Amino acid sequence: MLSSVKIAALAAAVFVAAAMPTRAADNVTANDTARFLAGMPPSAESPLMPLTKDPAWQRHARFFDAAFEQLEQRQLSKIRAWADANLSAPRPTMFYMFSGPDFLYADAFYSKATTYVLSALEPVGSVPDLTRLPRGGIGSTLYNVERSLGSILSFSFFITKKMKVDLHEGQVSGTLPILYVFLARSGKTIRDVSLIALDDKGAVYSANENPGRSATRGVRILFAGSDGVERTLYYISTDLSNSGVRSSGFLKFCGTLAPGNSLIKSASYLLYSGSFTAVRAFLLHNSATIIQDDSGIPLADFDPKKWRFFPFGRYAGPIAEFPGRYQPKYAELFRRSQPMDFGIGYRWRSFESNLLLAVRLPTDDSGPVDATPSAEKPQTTPSRPKRPRPPRDIGGQPGSFFQWFLR
Repeated sequence: MLSSVKIAALAAAVFVAAAMPTRAADNVTANDTARFLAGMPPSAESPLMPLTKDPAWQRHARFFDAAFEQLEQRQLSKIRAWADANLSAPRPTMFYMFSGPDFLYADAFYSKATTYVLSALEPVGSVPDLTRLPRGGIGSTLYNVERSLGSILSFSFFITKKMKVDLHEGQVSGTLPILYVFLARSGKTIRDVSLIALDDKGAVYSANENPGRSATRGVRILFAGSDGVERTLYYISTDLSNSGVRSSGFLKFCGTLAPGNSLIKSASYLLYSGSFTAVRAFLLHNSATIIQDDSGIPLADFDPKKWRFFPFGRYAGPIAEFPGRYQPKYAELFRRSQPMDFGIGYRWRSFESNLLLAVRLPTDDSGPVDATPSAEKPQTTPSRPKRPRPPRDIGGQPGSFFQWFLR
């Protein structure tokens, strides 16, 4: 006769066997993997569904539900409303240099784009078969994903040094799992994922075709939103300095998709440097609109005969980590700025953030561009609100959802 201890052990073994499918990842779709990592239930027939019974996943789901709901209310919904009010005639392509895996803000500012090009140094990485993680691996894997997203959920940007560590740890690594989470939490359905490579002429290959060891690596994700329109997200892992882009073929690849709209935020003021003139010139020549904080392209590099400027928020100058980047002309421009109700960039509190919408005027070499954004149309400008107090969950008093990140 079996003892009660042996019966309990046998029952536990049966549960574990049922919860951990033996089939390989060929039945686990990218969309189900994205939803699982994002703390959202995968499809009912997915081999990942039994793993949602794991207490570690359930805690992870609760954490992300709360964190993303807070982010939606504090920033993303307000950014979408700002974009709807101030952007007109959007281009199909949007460029986001120095982005890391930040699809969240690319989508919030340019939700009508059909092709997104994100680029940064961080590697693409991979997502393994989650059904084959070792015992206890689910909890540590999900915790690592949470830590990777800590700064962008709290402050609207990735901390580069910290991201280099977080995106190299654990079974799930690189930018791909973060892109998965952001796509799922943005309400997108992933239809296909393929690793790609660019040759020095900017041509796109399957990564398996191996156009050369020096090829620039990336990923192409096909997805759809609630409207059912298929869209493409490229994330390219590349050095954006002059020496990097001149040998990688990246800007030649971008040129095949130009002109587009561009987003630059929390870019470490790299575009102020003489080492990044190639990317700066590309953006100025191939963008119909540029949305940026003051860490983007210096105002002096815009030709005032080719651009119109619409400042929003307050320019308080760079934070202490970036001395010597104050722009007197930027400060002068922002004396006539319109208010905005969300924070962005390194000065992420809403009452000290700045955002510049630069609209390129029509020229013979860039094709027709609608230079009359909604921001210019006659409207009643609300009086500048009193400076609000920072929300309790950010600033020097982080809320419970982000305590773990600041330890």
